[in-house]
Amino acid sequence: MAARPDPVPLLDPGFPHLKSRVIERTGHFYYQDKDDLLWERVRKRLRATGLSDSSAYLTLLDDPISGPAEWGKLEAEITIGETFFFRYAEQFAALRETILPEIIARRASTRRLRIWSAGCSTGAEPYSLAILANEILGESLGAWRVSILGTDINDSVLKSARQARFGKWALRSMPDEQRDRYFVNTGKEQWEVRREFRSLVRFERHNLLSLLDGTSPLEIADFDLILCRNVLIYFHPDTVTQIVGALRDRLDDDGWMLLGHAEPNPVFSTMMQTLNLPGTVAYRRGAVTAPAPAPQQLKTTLQDWKPLLPELRPAAPVQGSTRLRPAKAGRQASSPPAPQATGDLLGDIRARANAGDFTAGADLCRKALVTEPLNAALHFYQGLILRALGRPDEAEKSFLKSLYLDKNFAMAHYHLGLLLLAAGRPVPGRRSLTHAAQSVATLADDHPLDEGDGVTARELRELVRIHLDIATPSKRRA
Repeated sequence: MAARPDPVPLLDPGFPHLKSRVIERTGHFYYQDKDDLLWERVRKRLRATGLSDSSAYLTLLDDPISGPAEWGKLEAEITIGETFFFRYAEQFAALRETILPEIIARRASTRRLRIWSAGCSTGAEPYSLAILANEILGESLGAWRVSILGTDINDSVLKSARQARFGKWALRSMPDEQRDRYFVNTGKEQWEVRREFRSLVRFERHNLLSLLDGTSPLEIADFDLILCRNVLIYFHPDTVTQIVGALRDRLDDDGWMLLGHAEPNPVFSTMMQTLNLPGTVAYRRGAVTAPAPAPQQLKTTLQDWKPLLPELRPAAPVQGSTRLRPAKAGRQASSPPAPQATGDLLGDIRARANAGDFTAGADLCRKALVTEPLNAALHFYQGLILRALGRPDEAEKSFLKSLYLDKNFAMAHYHLGLLLLAAGRPVPGRRSLTHAAQSVATLADDHPLDEGDGVTARELRELVRIHLDIATPSKRRA
């Protein structure tokens, strides 16, 4: 049996100060109530540096010569992330069909395209964007100034990103023929991004918190598109709102933003124009105006565009599920009576909610449930909308009704758990989150979840683990 990691020593008075410094510097509120996990990371650096305790380690971190490098090594220990190419297929479909064509059509006179991948980890996201830009622009790419910036706080992952070499796991969403088109096989199941795509991307170290204290470089600005999709779940909710506001201010006047699927935040709809695209939500800087041009309208401006990417299909429902999803082109809703009508109605409800029109969304839910009181998805969306309206008691009842109709509805368990934790009820909140993880325990990692807006089984399990860690009080040590 493997030895358990050493607990945080009671006689290490410097650890609380070190922990505070780490959270202050990185913004990772994730570690606020995770002393054992943070200590395990710190302990690796103590052993590597030969230091005895946190106080001595803090002295090293504060050293003007050695400190910056050691901070980088510590941050590499505590910010390990995982990503892969074309992650969140529906968002990349939106990028391909709507967002990038709109930007390119609007930028035709200046032929400038600036994209920022914030929290890029090992680089799969910015390289995916480079492939997409290359395909859309085609032979005209050479006449454009395309700049794709990937940033991360972790120097170690940035080093890997610059090498542009990836294994099978990072390429798991890509068929072999596509992989061979975009990568060079370097042997030992490693593939290197081809030069024509690498040339569009550069990587820099950047801490998102620097957007809030004024120390972020001035040249990180005027972007046509910003993606920040796998980072915000680690920050305190108040910090998340501030960061998203700061990211918005780094957009060009008509710029676009894509955020992660993990948790909807109604506040974002008050900060930016919200656009409900097929399978995802996008944001644009500025006041709410007319919706984005439809994909078919934009394609007429790019007649030479012949996409090479594999078709990005909507996620299939979980086998055995009787819930309805909003109907999409080329796909029928599930089998209960009048599936098309209900699918359209669910789509309308989602569109209203994503646009921040929660009152209208609640009204649609109420009317729909008169005729379909046994539809678990309708009760689920009603719960989300009622929570956004500041009516948590009613939202809880809606989530419970949804779970009564479908006890394995993972996203209903998850959002009920978040609601209960926010209401100061940690015991039932943790129980609901645990049920959410258990309901997807046997699913494949990349299996998309019903009504999860792109969240996979693996991502939900990780989200649950994070929230449980934060919500579980530290054990008192004798």
